[in-house]
Amino acid sequence: MILCLDVGNSEVHGGLFNANGKLVFQFRKNTKNVNSSDEMGLFLKLVLRENSVEPTSIKKISICTVVPGALHSIKNACLKYFSIRPFVLKAGTKTGLKIKYNNPLEVGTDRIANAIASTHMFPGENTINVDLGTATTFCAINSKNEYLGGAIIPGLKISMKSLVSNTAKLPSVAIIPKQFTLGKTTAENIQSGLYWNHIGAIREITKNLKNECFSKKKCKIIGTGGFTRLFEGTNLFDHFEPNLVLNGLFLALKLNS
Repeated sequence: MILCLDVGNSEVHGGLFNANGKLVFQFRKNTKNVNSSDEMGLFLKLVLRENSVEPTSIKKISICTVVPGALHSIKNACLKYFSIRPFVLKAGTKTGLKIKYNNPLEVGTDRIANAIASTHMFPGENTINVDLGTATTFCAINSKNEYLGGAIIPGLKISMKSLVSNTAKLPSVAIIPKQFTLGKTTAENIQSGLYWNHIGAIREITKNLKNECFSKKKCKIIGTGGFTRLFEGTNLFDHFEPNLVLNGLFLALKLNS
């Protein structure tokens, strides 16, 4: 069994793969609670046992993170509770990609993991990955496996928190899909604005990336991340893959074994 951990700004998104690359189950944990190696190690053992998996069946662990402060605790948890030195996706590891960033070290490893997975899913095709998490990120990868760059905008939760923290009366609301733009309450106004603002941004940014990167040639738009399913039925994406980053971590581990 192979344990993959994507340590994001808001959550640790974990997944367990069998040797054939099938995702057996997944779980999430608030990143703010990753305070020590003991807390993380005990949590991982507990979540495995609750899913009828013995921790001793874990043979390898693959990690990516955009939170440097959490990496030390998680690496030590792997060593202390699983006796495994984890693979950490970072600059210098094999990815199968050619990074065309001005400074390749700046690219978030979660975005690299997404790109590894999308090129594996659609070999020889142009792809744009849209990851809806704490931030919403856009990554363009061409048919030659060249990572060209992309765009970053505030995610849905960040946008809502910005409204709440910078206004006197606007409340925090549930983030939900809205069929109609017109809201009849303050909460509905905020929900509509958040939802349709994101739809507009995704449409415009992906359209511009297609024109700039691929000269309007065909490309697959892939939606991933925790908020992706809110946008089913909007025709924003050609393919939904909520676990793209976990798949990329599994593939990165295989590339570097």
